[in-house]
Amino acid sequence: MPTEVRVSQLMGRGQQLSHLERDLKAAETLALWSSAGENSQDLDDPELIQILDYIRSLRDSKQRFAQVLRRTIDQLLDGENTGRYSWDTLYKTERTHAGTLVEINLQREFLFADGGPMDYRIQGIDVDCKYSQNFGSWMIPPEAIGHLCLLVWADDQRSRWRAGMMRIKPEWLNSGSNRDRKSTITSGHRDKIQWLWPAEDCALPENVLLRLPPQDIEAIFASTSGQHRVTELFRRAQHRPISRNVVRTVAQQKDYMKRVRGNGGARSALAHEGILIMGDYRSHQEIAQSLGLPAPREGEFVSARVTPGESHPDSPSVCIDGQRWTLAHPGDQVTAAPGLPSTAKEK
Repeated sequence: MPTEVRVSQLMGRGQQLSHLERDLKAAETLALWSSAGENSQDLDDPELIQILDYIRSLRDSKQRFAQVLRRTIDQLLDGENTGRYSWDTLYKTERTHAGTLVEINLQREFLFADGGPMDYRIQGIDVDCKYSQNFGSWMIPPEAIGHLCLLVWADDQRSRWRAGMMRIKPEWLNSGSNRDRKSTITSGHRDKIQWLWPAEDCALPENVLLRLPPQDIEAIFASTSGQHRVTELFRRAQHRPISRNVVRTVAQQKDYMKRVRGNGGARSALAHEGILIMGDYRSHQEIAQSLGLPAPREGEFVSARVTPGESHPDSPSVCIDGQRWTLAHPGDQVTAAPGLPSTAKEK
């Protein structure tokens, strides 16, 4: 299909926009399709393009997708009650339930309307939702043939995810072999999937417990005390974001946030070792960034051992209580950490 015709089709859906805005919208959409190698047959599916455009246009849709998947995996693991942090520890029935939870949680997040024969109705179009932890293993029911499917994949071990749309056609499916006659997409036709963000796999918010060496995990979970486990977590998992859910999993207590704070929590326990625990407050974020650390996002913490700035004058540093501080090196003498700026009550 000639490019000018495709641009005209895409622009036709945005008559309410100015000419310049329509031109920019069409150019952006065509660039996305071109980068993923979509063919003219897919561009002739106006409903598919409409849904892709709509989801991409939603505020922070990519980040919200990632957060929904993170929350859903954490919901399944139920670390506070079970201490589990790996997908491999889930029961088979729990893994089967994952697809339903992803479907529900995406609908809650994006307020998709209930569908008729399919899960959702987006922009007046029926859309089914299928999730798989194994890439390409989406189970497509017979009733989805002819409909659009939102295909979602996430791998917590790799901290990656993807989501895309596909019009289900019988010739693109393997023969159904289970009792529900569900089928998978043939490997040769997965290129028909049109990814929402097609450049590469997207980053899933990290589960830090999957990234630590086995000896650190063993040390963290060795104690029967929830407070001791949380303190050991921040001692060993420095310089990287630690989510509240990880803290909850390690503490296995309802009042897990108390185990992080000062006044007897990990902050006061580690201060004499020179370790700061920064939370998601503006002042803490600025301190982390000044030290060259990732700024804690909402619901995150970052811990780090610091030393007086004169120890490493050329390193990134920050002024706290009138003194400059920088990240400590392994051989530096231990100096008690400064007090962090006071904040409102912990969330």
